[in-house]
Amino acid sequence: MPVHAAAIAPDRLRLSVAPMMDWTDTHCRNFHRLLAPHARLYTEMVHANAVIHGDRLRLLAKDDTQHPVALQLGGSEPALLAQAAMIGAAYGFDEINLNCGCPSDRVQAGRFGACLMREPSLVADCVAAMIEAAPSTPITVKCRLGVDDDHEWKRFLDFVDAIAAAGCRMFVVHARNAWLKGLSPKENREVPPLRYDWAYRLKRERPALQVIVNGGIADFVEAGAHLDHADGAMLGRAAYHDPYLLHRLDAAWFGSETRSRGDLLRAWRPYVETQLERGTSLKHMTRHILSLFHGERGGRAFRQILSEGAHRAGAGWSLIEQAIAVTEAPHERAA
Repeated sequence: MPVHAAAIAPDRLRLSVAPMMDWTDTHCRNFHRLLAPHARLYTEMVHANAVIHGDRLRLLAKDDTQHPVALQLGGSEPALLAQAAMIGAAYGFDEINLNCGCPSDRVQAGRFGACLMREPSLVADCVAAMIEAAPSTPITVKCRLGVDDDHEWKRFLDFVDAIAAAGCRMFVVHARNAWLKGLSPKENREVPPLRYDWAYRLKRERPALQVIVNGGIADFVEAGAHLDHADGAMLGRAAYHDPYLLHRLDAAWFGSETRSRGDLLRAWRPYVETQLERGTSLKHMTRHILSLFHGERGGRAFRQILSEGAHRAGAGWSLIEQAIAVTEAPHERAA
């Protein structure tokens, strides 16, 4: 029997938007919040050292409309992660997520990300330290199924169990291995085979844990199908290639009405104009909406108008209205 949104306690059903380096900035999250009022939004991964010593106003930028929003941390030193978690909690983040899934060379060189899956006791120590430092903020983990040739279910389950014993109650499972040698980060999102059944099995065998499925989720039907087996789904690049998918899922899962793309975008106007008054360039915001009309009439012209005009001096909301108008024009006038 399918599991529907109404059949699950609201705090357990999770539609999440995955962190993406150089993309999930505060402007992106503000736009995604309009599209999906109930989704859990994540920052891009920030190393604990950067949180402690870096420009916090930039790295931890958000506004009150973005809640619930999670700060994703990278690192492998319990004391530093604890300090960063405490700072994140003080900045008002609703969740602190430890990344144990990123396979990039830079991450491996720093001994964090996916390579931590081979050090469950260290991850458990990190999680325990973060929980102690930020006891009122949920500490969660995003992981893979394993690294390289790790294909043993028990190894994966032991990893989860060690971290759960430290107090973690939610796991975002990118349901494929990370190959640490020979594949680029892009290839690591596409080449290793997806095994959603492992995430489903984890939920069956550890029902007290909240399990969110991530990896390769590209459409409405597929995202909803995961609710039959887990507590939710996390979308990554699908949320950027087709942002309206987020809105459709949020409306369907949480029982609200869908709104048109134009209405949603016009609701963003107060935020955009406030940012423009603060000196933010329009291009830093419009880069997150270029695919809003993906596959729709006028979508290509919408993207072209914004791509060509948003970087120009003085570009403002009128440019976005011009782009919306193309999508609303009669068919013969819409390029």
